[in-house]
Amino acid sequence: MPRLSLASLRRPLILVPLLLLFGLLAVFLLRPLFGSAVDVVVVRQGEMRQSVVASGRVRSPQRSELAAQVSAQVRAVHVVEGQPVAAGELLIELDQRELQAAAAQARAQLAQAELRVRQLQLLGEPLAREAIRQAEANLTQAKRQFERVEALVAKGFYSPNQLDDARRALAVAESQAQSSRLQAQSNASGGADFKLAEAAVDQARAALAVAEAKLAYSRIVAPRAGTILARQVEPGDSVQPGKTLLSLSPAGATELIVQIDEKNLRLLALDQTATVSADAWPDRNFPARVSFIGPVVDAQRGSVEVRLRVDNPPDYLKQDMTVSIDIATGSRPQAVLLPLEGLRGNAGDAWALVVRDGRAVRQPLQPGLRSAGEVEVRSGLAAGDLVVPATNPRVAAGDRVRARLPG
Repeated sequence: MPRLSLASLRRPLILVPLLLLFGLLAVFLLRPLFGSAVDVVVVRQGEMRQSVVASGRVRSPQRSELAAQVSAQVRAVHVVEGQPVAAGELLIELDQRELQAAAAQARAQLAQAELRVRQLQLLGEPLAREAIRQAEANLTQAKRQFERVEALVAKGFYSPNQLDDARRALAVAESQAQSSRLQAQSNASGGADFKLAEAAVDQARAALAVAEAKLAYSRIVAPRAGTILARQVEPGDSVQPGKTLLSLSPAGATELIVQIDEKNLRLLALDQTATVSADAWPDRNFPARVSFIGPVVDAQRGSVEVRLRVDNPPDYLKQDMTVSIDIATGSRPQAVLLPLEGLRGNAGDAWALVVRDGRAVRQPLQPGLRSAGEVEVRSGLAAGDLVVPATNPRVAAGDRVRARLPG
């Protein structure tokens, strides 16, 4: 076995530091020529879809709260929560005994008032006419008696006192005749008594209508077809006017209610389409369409109410269910797309740091639609351009760089 000399052992030990030294010199000497390696993002061409994402709730557009209109005791409740009902279907019955008695009393008062009008027509006017004829006959007789007494007094056969008696009898007869005429006018059709009787009939009819309306309130029916959402009363409960007894979700178009941040208000428009999924079934999507944008902004929450119409709601949707809504606010089929981390500046002075011929170049650009991770570039960049992310502050415009493509 050959023996190793000390000189031969030292040669490899000397070569290692020399190699390291040459490597360091190459790095520092070549870096200014070729630039440092930096991570870049790639501009691509593809479809840009801009959307507003928010969480909302399912709501019927005309949710009805059915309340009591009269004070009564609940006799029967014919529906349960979740039950579908038809328009006009009986839902709740209240105790009718007191209301039925009030309606019967109103009918009797109406019959009495109508009888009074009939009485005036059949008896009032004829009796008044007979009273006029009798009073006029008495007046004629009183006038003749007065004339005879007056002639006899003038001849001295009667005393003046007898003339005074005849004069008083004539005055009474004239008064009775006038009273009979006035009474006949009052009892006649169009007279005061007749109008009072007709007014009493109208008043009795109105009272009967009120009583029958209250009686009808004792039967609470469905104003339209729908589904019972909540039942807040049981048989035997005493209810007061205005107390909500049932909540009804009418059949018809389903709405989604969502609060959108006001900063996205400029992106929203009526009739925009949306993709919706219920939180309980995240893997199932269904379409919706923007039907209403609130005219005011909620100052406390900084949001605006938006409603979306669901024309064909899936059968698993429930009232007040939480849903995730993705509203499509814009799209471009063949757009130049830059990852958001490559965008610098602001809306009025947007630019990107592009790698061109081994140098970082400041490139002004015009941004367009935005999505969660990309921005549309309407001018300034092309597909395939390499851009230094804004998260790398060490690279400035004019620096030599070597682009390092992502993974």
